[in-house]
Amino acid sequence: MALTGIEIFKMLPKTNCKECGYPTCLAFAMALASGKAELEACPYVSEEAKEKLAEASAPPIRPIKLGPKDAQKVIGGETVQFRHEKTFYNPTLIAGLLTTQMSDAEVEAKCKQFMALQFERVGLNLRPEMLAILDKDGDPAKFAGLVKKVMDLTDALLLLASDKVEVLKAGAEVAKERRPILAAATPANADALGALAKEMDLPLVARAEGYDALADLTTKLSGMGLKDIIIDSGARTLKQVLQDNIVFRRAALVPKFRPFGFPVLNCVAEMTDDPMKQALYASMGIAKYAAIVVLSDLSPHIVFPLLLQRLNIYTDPQKPMIVTQGIYPINNPDENSPIAVTTNFALTYFIVSGEIEGSKVPTWLLIKDTEGLSVMTAWAAGKFSGDDVGQFVKKCGITEKAKTRTLIIPGYAAAISGDLEEELPDWKILIGPREASHIPAFLKSLPQ
Repeated sequence: MALTGIEIFKMLPKTNCKECGYPTCLAFAMALASGKAELEACPYVSEEAKEKLAEASAPPIRPIKLGPKDAQKVIGGETVQFRHEKTFYNPTLIAGLLTTQMSDAEVEAKCKQFMALQFERVGLNLRPEMLAILDKDGDPAKFAGLVKKVMDLTDALLLLASDKVEVLKAGAEVAKERRPILAAATPANADALGALAKEMDLPLVARAEGYDALADLTTKLSGMGLKDIIIDSGARTLKQVLQDNIVFRRAALVPKFRPFGFPVLNCVAEMTDDPMKQALYASMGIAKYAAIVVLSDLSPHIVFPLLLQRLNIYTDPQKPMIVTQGIYPINNPDENSPIAVTTNFALTYFIVSGEIEGSKVPTWLLIKDTEGLSVMTAWAAGKFSGDDVGQFVKKCGITEKAKTRTLIIPGYAAAISGDLEEELPDWKILIGPREASHIPAFLKSLPQ
């Protein structure tokens, strides 16, 4: 039975040194108990305690660090099966596919496309992170040359795939600084490829058909001293991949079956040649436990919806995304520009600010702290009332920037207009549209 945080705390040195990254030993103990930290992070724990805490301190799904230290990404490390239980921590990596049979022009075009695929959303930069490089010729020099070209043209994390160990070694030596993933160890080549991964300290994909064979393979690789293993069931149909992903997650979390306690790879590029079906299969992988999905096509219309889906799934449901309270000038407003106010829920801010920007009307946008609640929810909770909004307008400093004394409030908060008029007797209160898409027309209709 797993130890509780208090039981773990009793075995820790209780120095509160903070070197583990947590403010106290108790906080570190709680993180260990929930599988969010590793015991190796404590530099002062005794060997006796290490032995006793080994099971409690190991996350059910091993976290694996990829890439250089200054730009690391982590896969795995999840502690729950369903997001609403707590949260999902490390987002699925989205990868494109390159092969040694592609021409230089095609490789360069795909690398350029990869670097251009960056979208700003709710203040975050959304983009795919990885390129998978597949050997189809068995030529170590050619493979290494392609790896070198990809490294020169992109900042991508790398997954190197070949059925020949010497080819993977050539590519890995070129890309070692980015800590590439080697794919794939099978029952046939586990000894040789496992030895290479251990020698170079690189993550390794384990692939075998059938749960028993895969469990035997990961157990063998673990016995060789390899810790950073990624599992691939080898299934290439949607139904079987979904079943396997669920089996791996359940087995790792509930009985804590160690042979399946690793991140999962879904190579949707090998499941179909249809780009839209690949997008569908990748969407399933993102929703159901894949740590990496590999697509052959990274066109914007394919990738952008997947990035948004990933953002929604890997946002902590207990912590709303917020923006800082304050005054936001949009389209270079002056002292005569209109003034609008809304809540600090990030999605509300970015939708409203985007519509104002699109209107081309210079506007002062006031963002009031409502603890990340949307307009209707904040109003219902009493965090966007007439009194509160009025006090915020008085104190935020907008009167020093604008002579305008007209305040636009969200249509869904129309009920606060009366209280606002009492709180701001020198101001005119305008009720704006309910739907953000109507904001440009509303602003353009105001007297200039």
